[in-house]
Amino acid sequence: MNLRDFGKRNGLKVAPVSIGAMRLPRDVTDAVKLVRHAIDSGMRYIDTSRGYGESEFVLSRALKDSYREKVILSTKCSPWIMKVKQDDETTAESTLHRIKESILRLGVDYLDYYQIWNIDSREHYEQATNPGGMLDGVRQAQKEGLVKRTGFTTHDSVENLLSYMDEIDWCDIILFTYNAFNTEYAPAIEAAHTKGIGTIVMNPMGGGNLAEESPVLSKLAADCGADSMPDLAIRYVLSNPDVDTILCGMTKLSDVDNTIASAEKPSFSSDQISTINAKIKELSRENVGFCTQCKYCMPCPQGINIPAVMNAIYEYRFLGRKEYAKKLYGWIKEAKAGSCTKCGQCEEKCTQHLKIMNEMVFAVATFETKES
Repeated sequence: MNLRDFGKRNGLKVAPVSIGAMRLPRDVTDAVKLVRHAIDSGMRYIDTSRGYGESEFVLSRALKDSYREKVILSTKCSPWIMKVKQDDETTAESTLHRIKESILRLGVDYLDYYQIWNIDSREHYEQATNPGGMLDGVRQAQKEGLVKRTGFTTHDSVENLLSYMDEIDWCDIILFTYNAFNTEYAPAIEAAHTKGIGTIVMNPMGGGNLAEESPVLSKLAADCGADSMPDLAIRYVLSNPDVDTILCGMTKLSDVDNTIASAEKPSFSSDQISTINAKIKELSRENVGFCTQCKYCMPCPQGINIPAVMNAIYEYRFLGRKEYAKKLYGWIKEAKAGSCTKCGQCEEKCTQHLKIMNEMVFAVATFETKES
């Protein structure tokens, strides 16, 4: 893979596809083999976290035998996502302690990056950046030679992120969500790229759901010259010139090989991107006149998770992802459609004026019968 600038602030180069170490195989030997295969195939940046189970320990084994020198290593933590101990705080002292712990778990002398994990609100941004906060802990680690650079991951609003851009001279990289079905963060990614901040994309496959079989989406892929919807999804994200690299969530060797194969194909043309965007817009819940997941129908007196049921129906009816829809329905932990008593309260509150009671009948017939 051809290397590209990892932003303009750090002087590093990165491959278009990087290692996401959240879902590595449980078998350590298989996981080490997978990580080394990814590195040998050209991936350089590794994203892990104190909160990703045994990921740091697995990487400590994978990065032996000179593999550490081949990669750009990053880990992350924050107490609002995960408290390793109950007294974890957003203080510099607590952050420095977690950094040192991750270095020991990873079996390395230093981290290329330590990120603040999931700045998702102005409150958390301020907790991270106020004097004596997390950022000061990272800076102390930098003074001690334990961390070279820093950044953050985010699920904050685009509005908030744009407001931070003139304040984050300390930030070298940001990890965003972005994919063909969710381009919400495009303006923030563009702003970060313009500022010289390295841009990383998580969930380019929509958390895996873009890999689910769909005749509708398969036709879209074929119309755009893509081999499959996963191929389209990867190329769509990498066609955005503001994206430096994407994370490949890896569980098997083919995840590495297939993602790299897609990354090495040409970017989509502006006409192809327009075709993709138009089709996805056409399929949107708003355009098909279906549940927009606003949740005004809730709560249901019978405890039914109505938006979750409606989401499964949307996947089944409009995207043709029938097996995936059945999985979604099966994963619902709350009461399901069969508990509906037809009280009608949900329909009175529905902003789309949908016949929800009829949809519950459809869900039972589609997802709860043995024939389904």
